[in-house]
Amino acid sequence: MNNGRLTALVIVGAAFLILGLSAFTVNERELAIKLQVGEVVESGYEPGLHFKIPFYQTVAKFPSRILKIDDQPQRVFTLDRTAMQVDYFVQWRIVDALTFYTSTGGSQFFATDRLREIVRNAVVTEFGKRTVQESISVEREALMADMLASASATAQGLGIEIVDFRVKQVEFVDEARASVYNRMREERRRVAANTRAEGREAEALIRSTAEKERTVILADANRQSEIIRGEGDAQAAQIYADAYNQDPEFYAFYRSIDAYKRSVGNNGDILVLDPNNEFFQYLNQSGGNN
Repeated sequence: MNNGRLTALVIVGAAFLILGLSAFTVNERELAIKLQVGEVVESGYEPGLHFKIPFYQTVAKFPSRILKIDDQPQRVFTLDRTAMQVDYFVQWRIVDALTFYTSTGGSQFFATDRLREIVRNAVVTEFGKRTVQESISVEREALMADMLASASATAQGLGIEIVDFRVKQVEFVDEARASVYNRMREERRRVAANTRAEGREAEALIRSTAEKERTVILADANRQSEIIRGEGDAQAAQIYADAYNQDPEFYAFYRSIDAYKRSVGNNGDILVLDPNNEFFQYLNQSGGNN
């Protein structure tokens, strides 16, 4: 009886052991493949409990979370042959466990090393297509997008997805910094000189236009004044003619009185004339009548 019970316990224990060796779990943060004598026989496991043949089959698991490569600054040359130091980081994850295993042997260290090379090549290539100004300011977003696209295309062959590719800092190397600053300073001076020249040209155009308009306005005003003066003189002549026709004697008397007033109307005026001069005819007549 005791032997039978012991045998049963041994069998149950062996069953539990085999079951334990056969079962494996995959959680939400993992990818898994089943290997049989080193060959992949199954992949794409959903999270949960799964089974394998003990000792004959094995399971390899890989993290599906986002991983990060924060590499050393990379020295690159721009399109205008300027040396720069580029500091960047890359976020990536494994998306195809089967491809990842067959291309890297399942080694995350090897995959990271290979990915570093891919990223460095993308950095060198994309910076080499752009000038200094485009690299550091104008096309920064486009630059990172192109580096991401370039590296992602190659990384797909490793079963890897590059989630993000960011340039943290771009600096000039010591030997190139002075020449770059001088070149940028000269460029700013050239732009300033062009701007000043354009301003002077605009100023000259505005001045010439204003002078032309001033000349036209003055000429028009003079023409109008001459017309008005001529019209006034014509009206005055007509009035004088009408007055003369109505009473020539009175008209002559009025003009003489007006001449007297204009000639001796100011303090200190001295007029030396012959008393019998025609200019005094009305004065003489007035004195003779009295």
